[in-house]
Amino acid sequence: MAFTPISRRTSRAARFLGVAAASTAIVLGASSNALACNIKEFSAEAKCDGTQGVISVTDVDRTGVEATVSVYLQSNGGDAKKVGEKTVKGSKKGTTITFEEDWAPNAEYRIHVEALPYIQGENITPNLITPATACKTEDTPTPTPTPTPSETATTPAEDTPTPTATPSASEGTTAPATVESNAPSPAVGDSNLAETGANSNTGLIAGIAIALVAIGGGAVFFGLRRRGASSSR
Repeated sequence: MAFTPISRRTSRAARFLGVAAASTAIVLGASSNALACNIKEFSAEAKCDGTQGVISVTDVDRTGVEATVSVYLQSNGGDAKKVGEKTVKGSKKGTTITFEEDWAPNAEYRIHVEALPYIQGENITPNLITPATACKTEDTPTPTPTPTPSETATTPAEDTPTPTATPSASEGTTAPATVESNAPSPAVGDSNLAETGANSNTGLIAGIAIALVAIGGGAVFFGLRRRGASSSR
C-alpha cells in the first residue's frame, strides 16, 4: 500500500485541533479542581444556643461530597478531649452541623475534616478560638422563704369593757348624818305598840266605836219603849 503524504493544509488543521483539545482539557481540569470539595469550603464558629454553648461547622461544597468532621478541645498544644464527630453534605447555600459544648471563654478547638478522595484529613485553619464571654445563664429568681407559723397561735385580745370600780362603803357613799332630836324617847310601852302595829290613832278609833255602841243602844231602848206604849193603848 502506497503512503500518501499529508498536505500542508491538513497538517495545519490537525495541529489546530490538537491545540484546541489540549486547551479544553486544561480548562476542564481546572474547573473540575475548582468544583471539587476542598478544606476552604468549611468554616467553624463558637456561639450560644440560648444558654447552651455550641460549636457549629458549615460546609458550602456545592458538589455535595460527604465529609466527616471531628472537633477536639486543645490544651497545651495537644488534644485534651474529643468533643464529637459528625458527617455533613455541603450545599450551595451551606449546610451546618452543631456540636453541643459548654465552652469556656478563649478556649481553642481543632476542627478536622476528611472527604475522600478530595480532602485526606485536613484541619480548618486557624484553630477556632471561642469568644471572651461565656454563654449567659438564666437568672433564676430567689424563692421567698415561707414564714414558719409559731407553735401557739396568738389569739388577739378581745375588747373587754373596763370594769367600773365600785366605791367602797367608806369612799363611794356618805352615810346620812344623824339629826339629834330633842323629842323625848318613846316609852317602853309605846315601843311595844309600834312593834305590834298600834299607832297614835288607836284611842280615836276606840272612842268612835264606843259612841256608835251607845247610839245603837239608845235607839234600841227608845224603840222598845215606843212599842210598849202602843201595846198598852
